[in-house]
Amino acid sequence: MDRAAPSGDATNAASPPSFSIEVAAATTARSTFVREPARCGQMPVRLALLAHLRGMLSLLMEKVIIVGSGCAGLSAAIYAARANLNPLVLEGRQPGGQLSTTTLVENYPGFPDGIDGPQLIINMHDQAEKFGARFSYAEATGLELDNKHVRIKADDEWLETQALIIASGASARYLGLENEDKLIGHGLTSCATCDGAFYKNVPVCVIGGGDSAAEESLFLTRFASKVYLIHRRDKMRASKIMADRVLANKKIEPIWNTVVTKYIPDEKGEMRAVRLRNVKTKEERELAVACVFVAIGHDPNTKAFAGKLDADREGYLIAKNLAESKHPGVFIAGDVADRVYKQAVTAAGTGCAAAMDAERYLSELER
Repeated sequence: MDRAAPSGDATNAASPPSFSIEVAAATTARSTFVREPARCGQMPVRLALLAHLRGMLSLLMEKVIIVGSGCAGLSAAIYAARANLNPLVLEGRQPGGQLSTTTLVENYPGFPDGIDGPQLIINMHDQAEKFGARFSYAEATGLELDNKHVRIKADDEWLETQALIIASGASARYLGLENEDKLIGHGLTSCATCDGAFYKNVPVCVIGGGDSAAEESLFLTRFASKVYLIHRRDKMRASKIMADRVLANKKIEPIWNTVVTKYIPDEKGEMRAVRLRNVKTKEERELAVACVFVAIGHDPNTKAFAGKLDADREGYLIAKNLAESKHPGVFIAGDVADRVYKQAVTAAGTGCAAAMDAERYLSELER
């Protein structure tokens, strides 16, 4: 997908974010009014110049930019597009967010037989695009706040917008072990949906004990010969229904009170085994697996907004009145602010709220 162009020409990354826009607009405005007769006095000319300049800047500025393309971001895009706000969605490096890596979604309203997470994302993306939303693979890397508008850095390019919806979600955690970065994609992953089919009839392991780990384990039984569920406690933290499903599946073998201390690759750099340590007995052993699926939680994607908006100790943004931030015109939606529920349907709800709040905010600006 080609990167969508913003409403107007973006400023040069090497300049102050709005400098080149203001210079261009001012130059055009001056050329329009400088030849006006002086009989009306200087003040009317200046007022006309300022009005013309504001008008040009508003044309060059985005109305709404949405950061993120998961359930929250796409819901916001649908509502904003239907309100004729022509939103620009910055999809980032993981289009679709966490839902794009989820297996069967059974609890999203309207799908009695369930729906695959990636398909739900595709449907929402198409729906937003149908109403006029634009999409870019750019990632938000910086934020500058002003009293009247917002500057968001998309990769290396500064864009200006009247309203911003942050729905950047959260990213999977890894263990931080030696050679972890090198092994990602070579037998180490956080996405069973993406990579499970590559490991047919071989043993694999899942690290974690929550609902995500349970879902990953159950999905992997479709392909792997054996699924080891490695958890540092003596029982799962998952919901009862998910834990019962895992424990009833003969292809899944839980390994309790145990942590992974080392990844062991083969001579080609592919995963061959993991080193395990029992947290109670301190006993260590090696477990042969072809792939490790890590499902131990997520971190909010808020690096670009650090120090600019209110956040808690773990980096989750703090919203008031469901979707408002402390800064006028900046709204928050989805898992980037949700430490508790982390559900597709709650993300969609806050995305809807953020878009409606943004529409209301923009209407007030026009008064």
